[in-house]
Amino acid sequence: MHKTVLLTGASGYIAKHIALQLLESGYHVRGTVRDLSRGAEVMAAVRPHLTDPTDLEKRLTFAALDLTQDDGWQAAMTGVDVLMHTASPFPMVQPKDENDLIRPAVDGALRALRAAHAAGVARVIMTSSTAAISGSDLPPGDTSYDETNWTNPADPDITAYTKSKTLAERAAWDFVRDDAPDMQLTMVNPGFVVGAPLDDRFGTSIAVIARILKSKDPMVPRMGFATVDVQDVAD
Repeated sequence: MHKTVLLTGASGYIAKHIALQLLESGYHVRGTVRDLSRGAEVMAAVRPHLTDPTDLEKRLTFAALDLTQDDGWQAAMTGVDVLMHTASPFPMVQPKDENDLIRPAVDGALRALRAAHAAGVARVIMTSSTAAISGSDLPPGDTSYDETNWTNPADPDITAYTKSKTLAERAAWDFVRDDAPDMQLTMVNPGFVVGAPLDDRFGTSIAVIARILKSKDPMVPRMGFATVDVQDVAD
C-alpha cells in the first residue's frame, strides 16, 4: 500500500521538487492549490523528470484549498499518512499591511495542523526559514545561530515576511506542544533557495536572480544571502 502525502502549496518552486522526489520514491501525492487549474501546471512540470510517468494521474492528484478558509481541509486529509506544509506567501515586495503576510502564514499553518490532527495524521514536515532564526541579533557572547535562537517578532527592523515566518513556526510548535503531543513535527529552515526550477512558473527566489541578471536595478548592492539548493531543501 502506497503512503499518501498531502503537499500544501504544490505549485510552488520548492514544492514541485518535493512532489517529484516523493513520486520517484513511490509515494502518492495529493497537492493543494488555490485553483485546481494549477494542478495541470504541476503535472506538466514533474512529468518530464520522472523515471516512470505511468499512472501519474492516479499517483498525483489535487485538492483546492485556501490558507485563509476552512472549506475542504478535512476532506483533503482523508487517507493521508503525512502532511508536508510548504504553502506560505513570499512576495518580492513587502505589503503595506504586514497582516496580509502574517495572517495567511500563521492561520494557514494552524489550519493545516488542526486538520491533520483531526484526521489522525501524526507525521508533519513544515517549511519555515532561516528568517525565523537569524532575523534578530545574536545574544551577547554567542557567535553562531542554532535551533535555540528565535527572531524577535517585536523587533522593529524586521520585515513582514520575517515576522510571518517566525510567528508561523512558533504557532506550529506551540500547537504540537499544547494540543497534539502525539504529532511528530519536523521543521526545515532553508536560507535563500536557488537552483533550476522544474518549469518556467517560479516564485520570488528565482525572480531575484532574474532581476540581477537582467540589470533591473541601477546598482549592485553590497549584500549576500545564505543560499541552499532547491533539490537539497526538497530532499
